[in-house]
Amino acid sequence: MESISLQKEHNYTLMTVILSWTGMVVMSSLYVSIPLISLFSSTLHISLSKAAITSSIFSVGFAVGCFFYGAISEKFGRKNVIVVGLLILSFISLLLGTVNSFPLLVGLRGLQGLAAATFSPVALAYTLEVFPNEKKVGAVGFISTGFLVAGIVGQLFSSTISQAFNWHLVFYLLAVVYVLTAFILFYLLPTGVAHDRGKNIFEPLKQIGVIFKNKNIVLSYVIAFVLLMSFVSMYTTLGQYLAEISTGDSNQQLLYIRAIGILGMVLSPLSGTLAKQFNILPVIRFALSLSVVSLVLMGLTTNIILLTIVSVLFVSGIALAVPSIISLVGQLGGKVGGIAVSMYTVILFAGTSLGPVISVAFIHTGSYMIAFILLAATLSVGLIAACLIRKKAA
Repeated sequence: MESISLQKEHNYTLMTVILSWTGMVVMSSLYVSIPLISLFSSTLHISLSKAAITSSIFSVGFAVGCFFYGAISEKFGRKNVIVVGLLILSFISLLLGTVNSFPLLVGLRGLQGLAAATFSPVALAYTLEVFPNEKKVGAVGFISTGFLVAGIVGQLFSSTISQAFNWHLVFYLLAVVYVLTAFILFYLLPTGVAHDRGKNIFEPLKQIGVIFKNKNIVLSYVIAFVLLMSFVSMYTTLGQYLAEISTGDSNQQLLYIRAIGILGMVLSPLSGTLAKQFNILPVIRFALSLSVVSLVLMGLTTNIILLTIVSVLFVSGIALAVPSIISLVGQLGGKVGGIAVSMYTVILFAGTSLGPVISVAFIHTGSYMIAFILLAATLSVGLIAACLIRKKAA
């Protein structure tokens, strides 16, 4: 089989849609387990803390994979790594649908994260290579939107399927989606830039020491570490909070809140435009401030409508911050911007791995108000780091 060649005249709109879709379905694997934590706890007879490991271990595997796949794709080709990764991800997801053992579930979730990591850092590198300069920021913004929408869509998908049928079907359906997506990528995406196949895959990793000597990049990584950690933690905490305060069906209410949260994602593709008008750092500081304040407000209300509105504001801040920080890290990295962005992805999802564990720990304080305030304090660390970055990024 030979893929359709788009080398002479790329359809960048189609490519952006495909990459954004793939980012959404791949990253949905991370979030599908959040609504299943309580279900895992009851059906597998384990504590909530143990059940939360099913989310954390995925992020650990993902972070480890992000560390290497960017370099591997330099040797074997960006598109090849993404397609093969999707096929492996499909097989592991299929296996996940068959398990009823907690240790096996945890092990396969870790491998699922490892396979899913073949997309994010490689897709960003692919975009920066293939897209023309005037389209790069927009494309990265839409791909980032796909990553973020996955946080809502993954939970909606998982909640709906598990409530109507069972949690095993969630992973079976994901396996089908990944196979179909792999074929779409293979046939419709151009091969990309040719690289030196004889290159040592560990060569780019030698630049990591240079990156961590840059104070501004390190501060950007601090922001990355707490960013999706707070995103995952918010929905985990909110689910338990609704179960306590709701007089109706808390699962259905959380489903609605997650669905409406997609509205907050509309700011993500606009991050490039806002950054050009106001500069990246002010945009990041505003976005983080919005999310921090929203977390505090969530701990101060029991009104479902207000919780929904504030959750949308929280998601808006996160959606605006993620692509903006990617752009900032790329600018700060300069000649080593590629590996700087790859390391950003590693740290972003290393923080995500702690999200479910931290939220359960905060819930155990016995007060949801305190839990949300502690989440706000955690995200405030990122806001402080953003204020300490002095470099003016255009």
